Amino acid sequence: MHSVAPPSAPLFSEGGAGPLRMLAYLALGVVLMVADHRGGHLARLRAFAALLAEPVYQLVEMPARLGRALQAAVGERRALYAERDLLRSELLLAKAQLARLQAVQAENQRLRALLGGTRGLQLDAQLVSLADIELDPFRHRVLLDAGRNQGIEVGAALIDPGGVFGQVIEVSPLRATAMLISDPAHAIPVQVRRSGVRTVVYGTGELDRLSVPNIPQSADIRVGDLLITSGLGGRFPAGLPVGTVVALEHDQTRLFLVATARPAAFLAGGRELLLVRNRPLDAALEAGPPLELAPEGAGKGGA
Repeated sequence: MHSVAPPSAPLFSEGGAGPLRMLAYLALGVVLMVADHRGGHLARLRAFAALLAEPVYQLVEMPARLGRALQAAVGERRALYAERDLLRSELLLAKAQLARLQAVQAENQRLRALLGGTRGLQLDAQLVSLADIELDPFRHRVLLDAGRNQGIEVGAALIDPGGVFGQVIEVSPLRATAMLISDPAHAIPVQVRRSGVRTVVYGTGELDRLSVPNIPQSADIRVGDLLITSGLGGRFPAGLPVGTVVALEHDQTRLFLVATARPAAFLAGGRELLLVRNRPLDAALEAGPPLELAPEGAGKGGA
């Protein structure tokens, strides 16, 4: 047989002990409220309990705080990257504009127009980045991270903060291939900014050297002269720096001069380039100084 424990007596039983116990509890509650009201003892107890519970609150709030801090850091990093790209684009645009203004200034000083340098001086510009580089003695090519879908076309000129970097020769929907001006197969029409003498610069297969052959001995060209694009052929806008003459010598026939030039662009480094092309102006527009350059997309549809 199993013994059955007697049931516990309820807190407030029907007997006389129940009401007495309830009155005792009520009295104790009144005493505690009066003591708390007059002496503030329970307030100190609550403060001590809150102090003990503070580490728990901090631990519970830690994931939310970390999430907010991470979100703020990511947002700030994205903003810094966007500002960096914008400043690089503005720097490249300013370099190109300055070079073209210098070309126009030289034109005004000589009091004669440079062929291809008085019209079409507005530019469309687009910032692109290098995705891959191919350098060997016979091929100097780079792969760009943009293609036909981004508006790149064959023949577009590439410049860096120094000057002409190369030109686009192949385009796919997402990528484009450009030939550097140092490529042995590359040639670009130029003129001496000081005197206006026109000639052609050829690549040599070396990143730090360009060749300018077949210069007449009577031509006004000197060591230190800046070579700029002449605009002939329509691929390269006029007035962009190409290189600086560093040496002059006679060729084997001694009938012509051969100049060696140092590229204006930094062909061995840099990842951001500016793709530029002439924006046609109205045929009746009078020749004048170049208008302010505008990034790709911002100036389309303009005058």
